[in-house]
Amino acid sequence: MAMTHEIKATSRNDEGKGASRRLRRSGFVPAVVYGANQDPQSIQIEHNTILLSAKHEWFFSSVLDLNVDGKVQKVLVRDWQKHPYKLQMLHMDFQRVDENAAIHLRVPVHFLNQDKSPAAKTSGVVISHNVTEVEVSCLPKDLPEFIELDLSDLKPGDIIHLSQLKLPKGVEIVALHLGADHDIAVVTANAVKEEAEEAPAAEGEAAPAAEAPKK
Repeated sequence: MAMTHEIKATSRNDEGKGASRRLRRSGFVPAVVYGANQDPQSIQIEHNTILLSAKHEWFFSSVLDLNVDGKVQKVLVRDWQKHPYKLQMLHMDFQRVDENAAIHLRVPVHFLNQDKSPAAKTSGVVISHNVTEVEVSCLPKDLPEFIELDLSDLKPGDIIHLSQLKLPKGVEIVALHLGADHDIAVVTANAVKEEAEEAPAAEGEAAPAAEAPKK
């Protein structure tokens, strides 16, 4: 089960681009909370709070406790807008979640013990992480912050597919419901074949003449 992460915010009544610019100048990020059959709510969050939280992968892949004026509601980050070149978040969208309804969200894959694997210790073998996050379906209470994949037994030539990932109870991978063709490779350990280059002729050595056709 994922840890609890709380984000503090306050409600706001001013709307429009001008109001949003004033908020940003005063160190706040304008945001909106919507969903769960409730009216959308305009809020503001201290920019430093967002900036620090956004450095962690859980901010984008976890159910958050959004505390607005002392009232906590479960939400997901659904959209965000960044400044094109400044270290500044311009706007956030949060979606309320129904704790009794399944949600779909992409969560990261953490690769463990790769350096201890036989594949990593074999010369000429390249280990590729083809999938670094997966879309899962589960109840909010069961949402993992990440999925661990232990590679300690990975051998040259091995392929690990989506269906081989170990998931927490109550968690499913969305792609696997779409058919066997969607059970893609998460990790591969392939040997790199080196093609032998033809040795160039020694300096001053003439290349062999082509044999004349027989009459």
